Amino acid sequence: MSHKNFVKKYLTDESLDRIAESIGEIEKNTSGELRVCIKKKKGLLERNKSGRDLAYKEFLKLNMHKTRDRTGVLLLIIFEDKEFEIIADAGINDKIENDLWENISSNMKTHFSKEEYLEGIQFAIGRIGEVLIREFKVKDDDSDELSNEVIIG
Repeated sequence: MSHKNFVKKYLTDESLDRIAESIGEIEKNTSGELRVCIKKKKGLLERNKSGRDLAYKEFLKLNMHKTRDRTGVLLLIIFEDKEFEIIADAGINDKIENDLWENISSNMKTHFSKEEYLEGIQFAIGRIGEVLIREFKVKDDDSDELSNEVIIG
């Protein structure tokens, strides 16, 4: 199984498309930007790093900190290490308590433990989307600043 094809063990191409479509639908109703990044496992040089550190690194690499209102949210999933991290930019963290992200991650773990991978991811982006839509209304001049495609790394 190639480096990028590992995801087929967990999600079909159709599932990845559904995730991207769900993100697009959410972003029609909010000024927030949501991305999903999936990794197979931590790399050799990443093993001593926390999932949070890796998510933050990915957040910066994807330029999520450069959105107009600093309203980017990254959901990082590291399948083999069973880690989930949600990183939100300053504009969001000023309004949202961190325990919400932990609650979403915990619910994802429950879905994943039953091998309900798509359902777990859809649950997480749905809950993140609810928060973004409630707290960060879409603006007249809003644009989709970041791709909605799932990043496979």
